[in-house]
This record gives sequence, C-alpha cells and structure tokens, in this order.
Amino acid sequence: MCGHHVIESVRRRMIDRRSLFTGGAALAGAAAAASFAAPSAAASTSGGTLIDLTHPLSEDFPTYGGDPGFAKEKVLDFAADGLNLYNLTINEHTGTHMDAPIHFSADGQTVDEIPVANLMAPLVKIDIAARAADDPDTTLTPDDINAWISANGDLPERCCVALYSGWGAHTTTDKFRNADADGVMHFPGFHKEATDMLLENSSAIGIAVDTLSLDPGPSTDFAVHYGWLPTNRWGLECVAGLGDLPASGATLIVGAPKNVGGTGGPTRVFALT
Repeated sequence: MCGHHVIESVRRRMIDRRSLFTGGAALAGAAAAASFAAPSAAASTSGGTLIDLTHPLSEDFPTYGGDPGFAKEKVLDFAADGLNLYNLTINEHTGTHMDAPIHFSADGQTVDEIPVANLMAPLVKIDIAARAADDPDTTLTPDDINAWISANGDLPERCCVALYSGWGAHTTTDKFRNADADGVMHFPGFHKEATDMLLENSSAIGIAVDTLSLDPGPSTDFAVHYGWLPTNRWGLECVAGLGDLPASGATLIVGAPKNVGGTGGPTRVFALT
C-alpha cells in the first residue's frame, strides 16, 4: 500500500483535489468532516445499542510490567506528504487486549487461529466492585458465580464471564497497578476455583477482567492463566465500560487481531445490548 510510487500518486491526487476545496465545495467538506466526529462510547443501531469496551491506547496506558507497551513514530505527514502514517511498536499485552491460548501453553491456539465463531459470545457480568473498593486483593469465586446463577438463571452456552471490579476508573493513576513498596501489585482477578468451576460446569469460551490480569495482582503462580488458556479458551484484560452493561443479556464482540503466531494483541471490544 505504501510503496514510494503509491505515496507519490497519492500526493499528486491530493494536490489536484485541493483546488476543488473552495466556495461551496469547502462548505460541503466541512459538513462531511463534522459528521465523522469522534464517536461516543455508545451508538444506537437497528439491533440495539453498541457499547465500546475498549480503552484508548497510548504511550501512557499502564502495563503489567510497568514499562510503556506502545509507541508510535510519524513517518509521513499530511502537510508534506499528502497523507499521515505512523510506525507502531506494540507489546501484544498492552491496553485492552486478548490473551490467546498460546500465551500460557505450549501448543494452544495462536490469536490468528481462534475461530471467528468464538469471538462473539453472550456476556455474563459478575459485579464485585463494592467488595473490590474495600479489598483490592478480592477475587471472583465460585460463590459469586452461584449468586449470579441464582439471580439470572443458568450461564448461557458459549458465554464470556466478565469480572467487573470498577478498576477501569483508575487507568490514569498509579492505583491501576496499585504496587506496594515491594513492587507487589494489588488488584482483583479470578480465583482459580472459579475458572475450574467454569471449565467443569459450563461451555464458557472466554473470561474478561477490567484489571491488568486474569489472576489477582499478588499472584506469583498465574494459576488462572495456566488453568484456563491451555484449554483453547481466551481471556480479555483491561476491558473498559463494564459498568454500563447489565448482568445478563448483552452480546460481546471481540475484534481480535490476526497476526500470525501471536500470543494476543490490542483488541477492539464492544457489546451489543
């Protein structure tokens, strides 16, 4: 797409087009540009309402390891070149992102191998935000799953179970990592007994959290990752907007990347309610 001859062709077309943007043409262009203003977190469709569950990705977004996971370098500029273009450097597990099965297994599916049928699922939201506000090390347990079932009925077939802790409100502060003086992080995650319960008693294909990890912050054994992902199920981390969703009834849509051999990657996630 961006070979030298293509760039030169684009530049020539842009120069020719600039002569058209006078008088009424300029007004029409301004109106068209206004119609493509930055979208809100929700949009109505004929099938319901779409809720964006993706944090904006920038150099400042906190990461599990603490170092920036995203950088961009501008290599073409509209004023000089007739188009804008960046080179991106991205850690796969940065921002709102997917953990593919291969991330914690020897031979699980890579992100490009996940069937597209597994990227759309009924969403089960389990709210532990009140507990997390008092105890950042709290976990989603089998009791929480059973309480959800008592209130909402059986888990839907091939669902995604999402932990909502309210932690997404802290992405612009140090509390998102919540590291203590020894560097140990403190934020909610799934308890392994809960994911074991899902493996044994449900057809769930994914789990999601609004924190930096499927495991709770202090974890050193990553038991949830090692127990869940090798079964060719996926996880989502740093999911935004879960507080805007009902406990049941929404459909999750996962725009996972398709980089060959990838262990995951930044992902556009949204829900249809």
